[in-house]
Amino acid sequence: MHKIDMVNGIERPLDLLNSSKGKEVLVQLKNDRQLVGTLLAFDIHINVVMDNAKEMMGGEVKRSIGLTFLRGDTIIFISPASTSIPATGTNIEKKTETESLEKKE
Repeated sequence: MHKIDMVNGIERPLDLLNSSKGKEVLVQLKNDRQLVGTLLAFDIHINVVMDNAKEMMGGEVKRSIGLTFLRGDTIIFISPASTSIPATGTNIEKKTETESLEKKE
């Protein structure tokens, strides 16, 4: 197992979702839509229930949706909405998707 796997006790993919319950998350959908809201529940198919969901466009709220269910097969990714991840007493800035892709190239 890699050291990075142990950041915040996250060893498996669903550990990140478990640690994000009750917190704000960003959900990117296949239809180029983004939703931000409080993660209430999820299952092994990554079906998700969110509260206070808002559709985002260009970093601004396009519309408020409220309590909603998202089918897992429509989701591209789910990310904690916070901008930093505390790791062993320090803050590691979260990379944007563009920065991550640029580093891979």
